[in-house]
Amino acid sequence: MTVEIQHEHVAYQNPFLAIKIWQIDSDRAQNKSLRAEQDERKTALAPWNYHDEIEFLLIHRGEMFAYYGDEQLILRKGDVALFGSAEPHMTIQTKDSPLSYLVLQLNLRKYWDQSTMNNMMHFAETIRPLSALNYIFGENREARAGIAALIRDIYKEMNDRQIGYELAVSSRIKSMLLLLLRSDSRKMLHYHDHLLYERLRPAINYIEEHVDEKLSVEAVSELLNMSPTHFMKTFKKALGMTFTEFVVFKRIKRAEQLLLTSDISIADAAVAVGMSNLGHFYQLFNRLNDCSPKQFRDRLRSDAAGRG
Repeated sequence: MTVEIQHEHVAYQNPFLAIKIWQIDSDRAQNKSLRAEQDERKTALAPWNYHDEIEFLLIHRGEMFAYYGDEQLILRKGDVALFGSAEPHMTIQTKDSPLSYLVLQLNLRKYWDQSTMNNMMHFAETIRPLSALNYIFGENREARAGIAALIRDIYKEMNDRQIGYELAVSSRIKSMLLLLLRSDSRKMLHYHDHLLYERLRPAINYIEEHVDEKLSVEAVSELLNMSPTHFMKTFKKALGMTFTEFVVFKRIKRAEQLLLTSDISIADAAVAVGMSNLGHFYQLFNRLNDCSPKQFRDRLRSDAAGRG
C-alpha cells in the first residue's frame, strides 16, 4: 500500500503576518464526492501533508480524527489540535454529519525579534515537535478555551481587516504562545540555554541535513571551531542530551516518518537514515518507542484503516 505525503505550500493572506486562516465546512451527508473519499479512507490511508508552518485546528461542529507521528486525536466541538512545523499529519471526517472547523497556519519565525527572543526559543522544535503540547488541550480546560477564543479572534480580524488588524493579529498570536508556555506543566517545550543553542545552530542544521550519512563529533565540531571535548560539553548543556543521543533521536524520527508515509521496508528505512546495522536499529527504535518498527507502522495503519 502506497501512502502519499504532500508538501503543502502555504500562501499567506498577509506576508508580513506570515499567516493563513480559513474555515472549512463540509456536509458529508450531502457531498457525494466527499462521502466517497471518506469511505475509501476506511480501507486505505489518506494523504498526509506537511508544511513549514505550525498549524492549529479548532472544531466548531462535527467530529474528525487527526493523526500525527504515531498519535491520534478524536476532535469534537470546542477541541483544539496543534501540529508542528514540517510535521506530517492528516485528518479524517468520521461521521455522516456536518463538519465545520478553523485552520490556522503560521510561521513562528516571523515573530522572533529582540523583544521576544528569550521566550521564542522555548518553541524551537529541536527535540520534539510542538504537537507534544496537545496534552494541554485535553488536561487544561481554561487553556483550551483560551486558545480557541484567540483563534476565533484572529479569524474575525483577518476577515474584517479593520484599521490596526495587523497589530490585533500579532498580539493574539503572542498571547497564544504565552498561554501555551505557561500551561506547559509537563515541560515539553525547549527550556535549555538559548544562547548556547544559537551558537550550536550550524551544527544542528548540519546534523539534520546529513542525518543519513556518517556523522562524527570531530567533523561536526570543526564547523564551530571547537575541540571535540568542548563541543560535546556545550552540546549536552544546550540541548540536554549528548551528541550521540541527538543523532540517534533524529535518525529514529526520520525513520518513523518513512515508515508511516511510504511502503519502504524496515531494512531500507534503517539504511536510509544511516543505520546499516539492522539489529542495532531495532534496539534503538524500541528504546525510543517501546515497540518494534513493524509494530509502530502496523499500529497506526490499522487505526487509520479502521476509522472513518
